[in-house]
Amino acid sequence: MNFFSRHPMLVLAIGILGVSASAILVKYSQAPSVITAVYRLGWTVLLMLPMTLGNREHRAELASISGKLLALCAASGVFLAFHFVTWFESLNMTSVASSTTIVCTEVIWVALGYKFFLHGNISKSAVACIVITLMGSVIIAFSDYSSSGSDNILGDLVSLCAAILVAAYTLIGRVARKHASTTVYTFIVYVFCFATLLVSALVTGTPLWGYGQNELVIGLLLSVLSTLMGHSIFSWCLKYISPAFVSAAKLCEPVFAAVAAYFLFREAPVPLQVLGGAIIIGGVILYSRVEARESHEA
Repeated sequence: MNFFSRHPMLVLAIGILGVSASAILVKYSQAPSVITAVYRLGWTVLLMLPMTLGNREHRAELASISGKLLALCAASGVFLAFHFVTWFESLNMTSVASSTTIVCTEVIWVALGYKFFLHGNISKSAVACIVITLMGSVIIAFSDYSSSGSDNILGDLVSLCAAILVAAYTLIGRVARKHASTTVYTFIVYVFCFATLLVSALVTGTPLWGYGQNELVIGLLLSVLSTLMGHSIFSWCLKYISPAFVSAAKLCEPVFAAVAAYFLFREAPVPLQVLGGAIIIGGVILYSRVEARESHEA
């Protein structure tokens, strides 16, 4: 057993720091949101090429992939692309604390999507958790409107759209990953995500270049720290740590991001923001526990 296998909590902490850096890096970016997303996914696809195409089993799997699975991966990639654009844009319109906390409601929208589109079941306890989480979102929106007017509340709504879009990506992945390895599924999704972002930039007439080397570096850091390292670490940790704990640990992201935003951008959250954020995080933690208990009983 190597060092990392003996210390999975340390690895999990590194993953949380990686994803927490995402909002800060996007905030530093001066490029349009779609361009920041293009650079992030461009680097991700480029870095994944050797590990995917350099593996014989992965090449064979790619060559034999069905049309249905390819369509699912394409849909997943499109939803992920628009998630990135909307979330990045929300960070230009509202605070890091509000945006990252609202995006964390993804798990709630996944639960609702699972109920209505995949014909799953949601218990009364889970419904109560969803209501609690939505109450937290309303409190944050009210706080942002009271302190900064309509601009911030529009940013909150955009971040809510980002949460729903990433939930759709997750739900499609839940179906698609039954028929593909993690590496191949992820690679195909990222390729379609990058293509969608590229087409979006071209259709809207947004120049792909001319933003300086800093934007390329930000895209690379987003790819390595947040996409490849952060989310890959969460998947790895599931081998050693319970899914419920990993899901709950992810909720440290808005806390770390908000603390960093305070020191870097002087974004001090007001009391109502803190209250709303605490309610959202509490609701998601409760939902994770309810889901874990019901899965164990099943």
